Amino acid sequence: MTKLIHPSSPEYFQQTSNDPYIRHDYKLFYESGKTVIFDNYEDVQLRWFQSRGKFLSHIEVLDHKKSKSITKKGF
Repeated sequence: MTKLIHPSSPEYFQQTSNDPYIRHDYKLFYESGKTVIFDNYEDVQLRWFQSRGKFLSHIEVLDHKKSKSITKKGF
């Protein structure tokens, strides 16, 4: 029988955020030099397999850049 970890144990893990995990962007290169940037892996993977044999070169994984949001402070 498997023992469960008690919620008071330091080994117990709870989800800390419901936000999507976005750590990378993906740059798709065509042999013609054209590039397209995707913000999630599923979309770049879909394009790659839909475009098979259509002069694709490679995919580069980029660090995701957070967009700077302007926050107002004070009055």
